[in-house]
Amino acid sequence: MSRLGATLAWLMRRLVPPIGLRSRIVGALLITSAATLAVAALALLSPLERKLRNQELQNLTGTVQAAVGTFAGMSPTEITDGTAADFQQAVRGLARRAGARVTVIERGPPARIIYSSDSDEVRRETTDDALRAIVTGHTVKSFAHDPDRGLVARVAVPFRTDPDEVGHARFFGVIVVRKSVGDVAGTVRVVKRAFLTAALVGLGIALLLGVGLATGLLSRLRRLRAAALQVAEVGPTADVTVDQGRDEVADLSRALATMQSRLRQQEEVRRAFISTASHELRTPLTSLSGMLELLEEELGDDAPSIEEARMDVGRARAQANRLSRLAADLLDLSRLDAEVPMRSEPVELDEVGRAVMAEFELRSDERAVTLSFGSDAAEARAVGDPGGVARIARILVDNAMRAAPPDSTVRLNVHGENGKVRLEVADSGPGVAPEDRDRIFERFQRGPDSSSEIGGFGLGLAIGRELAERMGGQLELADSRPGARFVLTLDRADG
Repeated sequence: MSRLGATLAWLMRRLVPPIGLRSRIVGALLITSAATLAVAALALLSPLERKLRNQELQNLTGTVQAAVGTFAGMSPTEITDGTAADFQQAVRGLARRAGARVTVIERGPPARIIYSSDSDEVRRETTDDALRAIVTGHTVKSFAHDPDRGLVARVAVPFRTDPDEVGHARFFGVIVVRKSVGDVAGTVRVVKRAFLTAALVGLGIALLLGVGLATGLLSRLRRLRAAALQVAEVGPTADVTVDQGRDEVADLSRALATMQSRLRQQEEVRRAFISTASHELRTPLTSLSGMLELLEEELGDDAPSIEEARMDVGRARAQANRLSRLAADLLDLSRLDAEVPMRSEPVELDEVGRAVMAEFELRSDERAVTLSFGSDAAEARAVGDPGGVARIARILVDNAMRAAPPDSTVRLNVHGENGKVRLEVADSGPGVAPEDRDRIFERFQRGPDSSSEIGGFGLGLAIGRELAERMGGQLELADSRPGARFVLTLDRADG
């Protein structure tokens, strides 16, 4: 079954041409407009004729019922005679107001037509409604088809008079009104033609708007597609024109421009990384290779100089340490870029500070630098990643030792206040120029003496700041004279 379904799907894709976005938009607008007009036609035109006929019948009934009082106030003699001027005037007035033919019928028995404004009145057609009105005592309303006049609305209203002064009995009768409603059908036809015309005009406008909208939208999407292909072909440096609209397509264009900007930044970082890494690797590797050659030549002599050999080994070890630090920095940088999750737990900054200072004791002796640790925090527990905090402390102490002059002191202090815990590292070196205060925290941005050991690789402080921010803290350069003072600030751990 799955193979059959896949075959059918393949055949459909081959036989049915793809429907473009323009056709979909125009088709959707036309279908929506047509469906809306169809629903409106069903809701309006279908019951329109029936409602108009019923309204006409209701108006006719109201007119007749309003005139009944006039006939009921006449004497029986005036009505039964049918020739009295007041009676005939009342009948003609009702016929004029109703725009209909009026017939007055006596109940009987037998029922007889007393007067009719229609000389062609047929007795059976008239007396049927009259008899029903007499029997029920209520107004009878109906529609009938007349061969000559089409659809006719009929209303039969019963009435009675009081006895006159000479003792004539009451008159019981029915007023029957017949009015052609054929003009209702004409009105409906006019409305239908007007509605059809409006529908065609509306569909035409929807078609024009759909084509215009789809054309503009597709043009903007084609520009986005061309920009994306250009970025894919040329790279992040390609020029991308940002759509200045205020809709989703413009948002997509701005998102593409933002993505391109970030790709350009990443490309610049990558190139800087390759350039700096190549330079930094080339220098210690070349030096290491040269020192090993000298050492090999020195040891190849018949009477090698042990002192010079030891100096070559020391210099080679220094270059190997530089390579080791660079490898560690690059590894930390790759972990940050990969967004490896960091732990969040209480960290004793006192213990971390003492441990890091102990790691640098041997090196401090070599550089004739004194290490000093102090803490005035009653509670030095901060929230962070233990390894990340230790890594930042090593970076700061390492930079301070490389910047500190001989016979000076590198101080590491821990402070706590206002729910924060701070780890500070200060030295008495040349400090940081004002124009470099922010630049030193960027990747591959080094000090002015980039050729020396003090210059470093331009990664330590950038790594330290990113680690601090990943732990919810911050690493900043504080004001200090002389030298430099870096401060790591973290949230205090509760409890």
